[in-house]
Parts: sequence; C-alpha cells; structure tokens
Amino acid sequence: MKKYLLIILVVLSACNQKKSNVPVVGFVDAFQDNTIEQAKIGFIDALKKNGFDEQKGNIKITYRNAQGSIPTLTQIINYFISEKVTLIAANASLTTITAIQKTKFIPIFMMVAPTPALMKVLNDKGESPANLFGVAEDLGYIDTSFLLIPTIIKPKGAPIRVGMIFNQAEPQSAEAIQRIEQLAKKNNITLVSLPVNNSSDAPLVTAALLNKNIDAFFANPDNTVFASFESIVKLCNQSKVPIFTSEAGLVARGALVAYGADIYQWGYQAGGQAALCLKSGNTNNLKWEMVKTRKKVFNPAVAKKYALTIPSGFEPITP
Repeated sequence: MKKYLLIILVVLSACNQKKSNVPVVGFVDAFQDNTIEQAKIGFIDALKKNGFDEQKGNIKITYRNAQGSIPTLTQIINYFISEKVTLIAANASLTTITAIQKTKFIPIFMMVAPTPALMKVLNDKGESPANLFGVAEDLGYIDTSFLLIPTIIKPKGAPIRVGMIFNQAEPQSAEAIQRIEQLAKKNNITLVSLPVNNSSDAPLVTAALLNKNIDAFFANPDNTVFASFESIVKLCNQSKVPIFTSEAGLVARGALVAYGADIYQWGYQAGGQAALCLKSGNTNNLKWEMVKTRKKVFNPAVAKKYALTIPSGFEPITP
C-alpha cells in the first residue's frame, strides 16, 4: 500500500512541476471584442507557422482577458510577472501600457496599439522602453479614412457634418480627435464630437450625437468604440447614419467602409516577431515595427442599405 502511495505522490509531483525548457507566453486581452480577437488568432497562427504549438508541447500559452477592468488587467500582468513568463503578448494599447508600467525585463510584444510616442511611454531621451517589441500603428492612415466621407456621402446641408465619440483617457483616442479636428477644418467638414468615459456610456453618448443632425459617424481607433460597436451600429442604423472607420475589422461588424490595418495580420506580424525571440532565446536583433498590412474594405450589405457607391479598389467584406 505504501509503495503504491509513493508512486502516486511521485506522479502528482511530476505533473505539477513546470517544464523549464518549455517557453510560456502570457497573452492578455484588455477586453472581450470580436475585432481584437482577430489579432490573438493571428498571433497564435504565426507561432504555429514557426513551429511553436501547444499540441506539440513545445510552448505554453496562458491566456487571460481583463474584461475591460483596469484593476483586473493589473492583476493579470502581476500574475504573469510572478509566474516568470517568457514573454507577454499585449493586445490593445491599455494592455501594452499596463505591462510597460509593471515590468522592465520581460519582453512585451504589443499589437492593436499605437506607437510608443502616441502612448506617451518614451523616456526623457525620447527612447522606447527597452523591453517593448511587437507591432504598432501611427495616425497617418486616419487622414485617408476620414477623407473618404465627403467622396461618398451627399450631405443634407453644407458643410458636411461628421460625428465622433472619443475617450479622453486613451492616448491614441485623444491624439486622433486632435488630428481629425485639424483635418476637418482644412477640408471644410464640420466635426461634432462628444467625450465618453467607458463602453457602458457609449450608447447614450452616441444617441446624443445622432440628435445633432450628423451626416456620418466616424469610428476612430478607440478601445471604447471597439467594445461598444454593436450598440453604435444599431443606433446609427436607426437614424440612417452610415459609419466610416479606419479599422478594417469594424466593417464586418457593420461599418460601411474602412482603410486601415488588417487586425488578423497585425497579430500575425507580432506573433512572427515573438517567434524569432523564442527561437533565438533573446531579443538582441528585435525592435518594435510598424504595421505592414493595411486594407481598403467595404460592407456590401451596408452600401446597399444606404444606396451608396464605393470607390474602386475596395475589397468587399462580410460578417
């Protein structure tokens, strides 16, 4: 009896021991969202393409979702640090910023995030955090996306009126609204914008915006917009206001048209870089990169609903 008990204890002990030779990826989403979910899929696909697959037993991916809670997000990052994960995969800007604040040593691979400058995480010398890698985007593509509106929409009056909601607490959202304000002024577009604090407030703020006689709604790169997009689409459709965006992933969810990063490819690009780190065992030859794949897409069903003609060169996309 004692012999069998000893065998059981040895087996249990072996099962509980960490395999020191198996790298661990701590992957964290800031919130539950169909758009940023594509980045996670792309990231994991890139790891598999490079030979790192949980089914093969040569990597472990510990996944957590903060569900939009900053305290939960902080707890997740702290847990990854305590577990000494090999690297952190940070999906969306808030996740990236939180990880940067909590660790200076574990490599962080960002995705669906703006540049370090836009996130305001540069040091006094203007340098990015030494442990920050992955893929970022700047705001240059927003100009092209926003200026699609007057080429497609026939305004009710002159000038054309475009509505936006934005979260002042998100660096990329605050930067985007400033950029678009200048862009609108230069192109004789009236921008009507309202601040929003969180995704639960988004429907009420969107409804207030729609009461201001806007011709189109512009969904900017804002995590609050991502998280509440279905509610925004429903309200805009009820008011017969089409949605334009710079995020290709939002078109499948009900926006009319977009020119912007392919979210799956964004995650795939970050995953490819993480795979290089895992293969070499270091980050010596790595640095964060800009998004490489941008797409021009439109939603045929939405275009038909609003009887709008989309410029040539845009790829149809459906849910």
